[in-house]
Amino acid sequence: MKALIYDKNFDAKIQLSQKEIPQILNPKDAIVEVTLSSICTSDLHIINGQVPRANNNIILGHEFVGRITAIGSDVKKLSIGDRVSANCETFCGECYFCKRGYINNCLNGGWELGCRIDGCQAEYVRVPYADQGLTKIPDNVTDKNALYVGDILSSGYFGAEMCEIKQGDTIAVIGSGPVGMCSMICARLMEAEKIIAIDINENRLNIAKQQKLADYYLNPKTCNIEQEVKKLTQNRGADGVIEAAGGVNVHCQQQNSLPQQGTFELAWKIARPNAIVGIVAMYEENQILPLPEMYGKNLTFKTGGVDAVHCKKLLQLISDGKINTDFLITQTYPLDNILEAYEYFKNNKNTCLKIAITK
Repeated sequence: MKALIYDKNFDAKIQLSQKEIPQILNPKDAIVEVTLSSICTSDLHIINGQVPRANNNIILGHEFVGRITAIGSDVKKLSIGDRVSANCETFCGECYFCKRGYINNCLNGGWELGCRIDGCQAEYVRVPYADQGLTKIPDNVTDKNALYVGDILSSGYFGAEMCEIKQGDTIAVIGSGPVGMCSMICARLMEAEKIIAIDINENRLNIAKQQKLADYYLNPKTCNIEQEVKKLTQNRGADGVIEAAGGVNVHCQQQNSLPQQGTFELAWKIARPNAIVGIVAMYEENQILPLPEMYGKNLTFKTGGVDAVHCKKLLQLISDGKINTDFLITQTYPLDNILEAYEYFKNNKNTCLKIAITK
């Protein structure tokens, strides 16, 4: 089968190659024919050497939907022929953390697909703990509709959930990329009254505006974010902040100067006292927690890799017409042209949100 292989010894680090079709290795496995997959920024992190736990010479990718072609003898919830959406996390469902919903910390899994074991940017993929990691797709939900359920939509839901949103809350979302936009969608479902979208990329803010994902759209290059958020919240600050950008240096307009400010710093500064700051961003550098500066704000910080435990619920919301993430797919490439797709994804942030990879 065709597969995109990551190997640090390749000149370009990735190469479309031929590989054997995967087989059942454990009774809890399933083999899935990949019908649609995607490229994630985390894949670029692996290629750039920023994920030390990633194994060499593996197939990349963890965002996909497909059809089951084989199942192990212990798989009880799924059948051959089922259309399924994949969870980005591999989890056993039985360990201490899984039983408490913390599947990102599964003692027997974690981020495995496309990192520790072969992933989905191929014609077929083996999925461990298939009953946990695969969710049947409702008949009225297309592959395109379901593509992002197990990763970025779950991440957006996770970010909104961390903020413990109450009806009437004002939620600020830093980052209008795919995860940030999904956070806005989910914050609205949780009955946030006002959503403030923040990004330095005007094109992405415009997409969010076209989709009516937020109520206010702020660019740190053109306004003082702290002042604007206070104006919109009767001088209190946001009830919850979702940090989905992970930016180290952001130009922030402040009077006549343009100081450098990271999105983590911006997040806690625009939060009102006693607010929750939910961090779903993946940082490439350490962040500073200036406790003397924030003393008295009584903030709660929540961080995480995504605990994607709501895939079935999210698929039902899509089926019911309450969520649609199709607009996130801005380009589509066949698997044969996946190297070209990677180049486009890496170099065109103004015009590219997510790329779908077809068979």
